Amino acid sequence: MLKKANEFKREANLIGGAWVEADSGERLAVRNPATGEVVGEVPKSGKAETERAIAAAATAFEAFRQTTAEHRARLLRTLHDAILDNHDALAELLTTEQGKPLSESRSEVASGAAYVLWFAEEARRVYGDTVPSPWKDRRILVTKEPVGVVAAITPWNFPFSMLARKIGPAIAVGCTAVVKPASQTPFSGLAWGVLAREAGIPDGVLNIVTGSASEIGAEMTRNPIVRKITFTGSTEVGKILLRDAASTVKRFSMELGGNAPFIVFDDADLDRAVAGAMAAKYRNAGQTCVCTNRFYVQSGIYDAFSERLAAASRALKVGPGLAAGTEQGPLIDERAVTHMEELIADAKAKGGEVVTGGHRHSLGHTFFEPTVITGATQEMRFAHEEIFGPLAAVFRFDTEDEAVEAANDTNYGLAAYFYTSNLGRAVRVYERLQYGQVGVNEGAITTEVAPFGGYKESGLGREGSAYGIDEYLDVKYVCIGGLGL
Repeated sequence: MLKKANEFKREANLIGGAWVEADSGERLAVRNPATGEVVGEVPKSGKAETERAIAAAATAFEAFRQTTAEHRARLLRTLHDAILDNHDALAELLTTEQGKPLSESRSEVASGAAYVLWFAEEARRVYGDTVPSPWKDRRILVTKEPVGVVAAITPWNFPFSMLARKIGPAIAVGCTAVVKPASQTPFSGLAWGVLAREAGIPDGVLNIVTGSASEIGAEMTRNPIVRKITFTGSTEVGKILLRDAASTVKRFSMELGGNAPFIVFDDADLDRAVAGAMAAKYRNAGQTCVCTNRFYVQSGIYDAFSERLAAASRALKVGPGLAAGTEQGPLIDERAVTHMEELIADAKAKGGEVVTGGHRHSLGHTFFEPTVITGATQEMRFAHEEIFGPLAAVFRFDTEDEAVEAANDTNYGLAAYFYTSNLGRAVRVYERLQYGQVGVNEGAITTEVAPFGGYKESGLGREGSAYGIDEYLDVKYVCIGGLGL
């Protein structure tokens, strides 16, 4: 049944199938970053509400784990159809609370649906093994079982699709979940509760709690009923969650921060490289974990690439996400704008040149000009910090070894991109880059069929693909003896 955006905007927690308020009655305001206007409120929940949500998930798990893979696949297919049936309404809601252009929100909703469909198909492909036995009268089986109650914590930059990567595999294998969406963008998370009920997913299988990140996160990590945590967010918070969950030794999958390099060699197709650079830099106003932080451009093509990148950046249409033709929306909040200003000031003080942008946009609020800085060096803050904004820093290099060493000079290892027309160089470079995802002559590579995740301090485990479903499964070895053989 088709719904309007406001019908998905629930201002309550979903616990055990019921929409409920926080015990305290306190609420959090949610603002549209393009206007600063309050678009709604959600409960300011904490430990008590989270504990009840976990208990509801545990109760539901006892029955849901016994359902067949075929049944769960049908539920997910119905969920997929409900998402696509309400594509426009969900995209409008997303843009209203997050700010990204409506075209990007539509792509995000479609991506979420694609993840759900993928895991509907994977639900029927969770296979075990029969292992050749070293004993004549025994047989060895290996089976896979759902880990149990899953706690999912998602960020504000992709509030709809990030949940698809977590809810999809959890339901596919028979897990139940408690979800904590970001306080800046809770409505796209709460919309999953509406969708789940419409799809016939049983009460308690999906629970959604909004409010205090520290209190909710603390209960998720320390409650022994929770057997897995899946988190997307900053490396700093990820480390806290790992530390706090140590006492109960939970399963973890974490997609953390990034510091993506984008290498352009002299032999690259310049037009393709610039187009890829725009896709890899300015999606969601640069507020993604796989957005390019550092452009390393070989000397022979440095000036031409920088000029074209600046021209393309200057031509981007900045505006409210719901306005026709908008290509870049606002940043999420004032703190994000201040961070951009600090990085630009640091670069200028160390010799960087702002060739376009560099200031708050004339639209006001949290809009910021697409910015290109040339003469970037490894001493500048953005060489080692995640930018999370529309700032393209262009570094110069001379040799292949120099480029690879600079690209790997970071604690992160989520995504990397490079452009070359030399096949041998392509193989050499992708094998040397210390990243979980590498785009060769491509600037946008995320898909539900490929594993998403990073090296080093960019995370643990993988999301999406056949690899992603294993994160929600425990492996059991069974030895059957006394067969009289």
